[in-house]
Amino acid sequence: MPSARKKVLLRDAGRGVRDVDAPESSVRRTHPSSRIPHPASKTIAAVGVIILAVSGWFYKRDDGSEAPIYRTATIQRGSVKPTVSATGTLSAVKTIQVGTQVSGQVAAIYVDFNQHVRRGQLLATIDPALQNQAVAEAQAQLERALATMEQAAGEYTRGKQLFEWKALTASEFSALQSNLSVQQATVKSARIALERARQNLAYTKIYAPIDGVIVERNVDVGQTVAANFSTPQLFLIANDLSDMQILALVDESDIGAIKPGQTVEFTVQAYPNETFSGTVQQVRLQSKTQDNVVSYTAVVGVKNTTGKLLPGMTATVQFLTGDAENVLIVPNSALRIRPTPAMLAQAQPAMGTNDGRSTNVIATDDQHANSAILWTLDNHGTLRPARVHTGLSDDTYTEVAGPNLAVGTKIVIGVVDAGSGASDRPPSNPFESPRPSGGDKGG
Repeated sequence: MPSARKKVLLRDAGRGVRDVDAPESSVRRTHPSSRIPHPASKTIAAVGVIILAVSGWFYKRDDGSEAPIYRTATIQRGSVKPTVSATGTLSAVKTIQVGTQVSGQVAAIYVDFNQHVRRGQLLATIDPALQNQAVAEAQAQLERALATMEQAAGEYTRGKQLFEWKALTASEFSALQSNLSVQQATVKSARIALERARQNLAYTKIYAPIDGVIVERNVDVGQTVAANFSTPQLFLIANDLSDMQILALVDESDIGAIKPGQTVEFTVQAYPNETFSGTVQQVRLQSKTQDNVVSYTAVVGVKNTTGKLLPGMTATVQFLTGDAENVLIVPNSALRIRPTPAMLAQAQPAMGTNDGRSTNVIATDDQHANSAILWTLDNHGTLRPARVHTGLSDDTYTEVAGPNLAVGTKIVIGVVDAGSGASDRPPSNPFESPRPSGGDKGG
C-alpha cells in the first residue's frame, strides 16, 4: 500500500504560497512557540496596505459621486467706492522762472533755497561794468547829436532870412530845412538809445516778481550768464505752497469717468501710510501720446496746510467715480463663478427640474447688462442660483440687489473640488492636494 500522503502548505520564501503533496511522515510539526515571522512578510503587508489605499483613492475619484467642496463667503452690508487709478506730479499752482535780460558775470546773490521772498526784493546782481559803459556811450552820442542839431538849426535860421531876401535859392533853403529835420531825428534816436542803456543797467539787479519761496537757484557768484539767444533761468519761485496741484495722466479708457469736482485720494512715497485728499479742478483737452498710449491731464487741487507735500513728489491718485453707502455687497469672485456639471446637478432639485433645461440656461445664458448669477447655499447646504442686479464695483466688492438677498446669506466664491466635473482627468499624483476649479480662486 502506498504510504499515506497529506496536502500541506509550504511557504517558499521569494515564491509565495503553494500546495504540494507530501508524505505524512515527512511533515515536520513545528512547535507554535518556534514560529517567528520573517521580516520580509512585514514589508509585503505594508506595501499591500498602500496599494489598497491608492486603489481606493482612484476608485473614489473615478466614481464621481462626491459633492463639490466650495469656498464660501457671506453677503454683507457696506459701502462701495469705485475708483480710477493714475499717477501724477505735485507742483505749486503758480511758479515763476526768474531770469536775466542782460549778459554778464553774477556779482552777488542775496537769497538761497527755501527762502521766503517778497515782491520787489533784490535777489541777485549782475556785474554792471559793461552796462555803465553803455550808458556813458549813449550819453555821449546824445550830446553830439544835440550839438549837431543846434548847428543845423542856426544854419536853417540864417538861410531862411536869406531866402526871404531872395539871396538864397529854393533848393538851397530846402537842403537846410532837411538837414535840420535829420538832426532832430538823430537827437531823438540818441535819447532812446540812452534810455535803453539805462534800462539794461537796471536789469543787472534781479528782483522777485511775486511773493513766494525760492524752489530753485541755478547760479552761483562768479558764474557768467549769457542772454543773447535765450533768457537763462536764475531762480524758480513758487507762489504759495499751501495750495498745490497734481497733474495726473489718465488713460483715455478712463478719462470719461473723470469730472470736475470729483473727490480724489492720493498717497506719496514719503508718507506711505497717510492718505491725502484733493478735488478735480480741470480735465485738459490736450492729449499726450507715449508708446502708443494716449492719456489726458487731470488737474487736481490740493490743500497743503501741513506743509508735508513738496513740489516734484510723485502721487498715486485714486479718482472716486462713485459712492454707494449702506448697500448689500458681495466679493467680486462670487459673480465670476462658472458652474461645473456637478454644481448644476446639485442645484437641479432646488430649482424644481430634473430635465436640465434650467441648468442649461444658467450655464449658457449670456450675462445681461448689470446682472449676474449668484450661487447661494442655505443652512442645509442646498445650492441655489439667483440672478441679481449689480451696481457699483471696486477692486474687491460689488453692489448687488435682488429678491431673497439678506445679510449673512452664504454664497459660493470658489470651488475647491468639483468631483468628476471639475477636471477632464485626475491628478497624476494621488497624494497631491486637489486643485481649485470651477470658478475664481480668489476671495
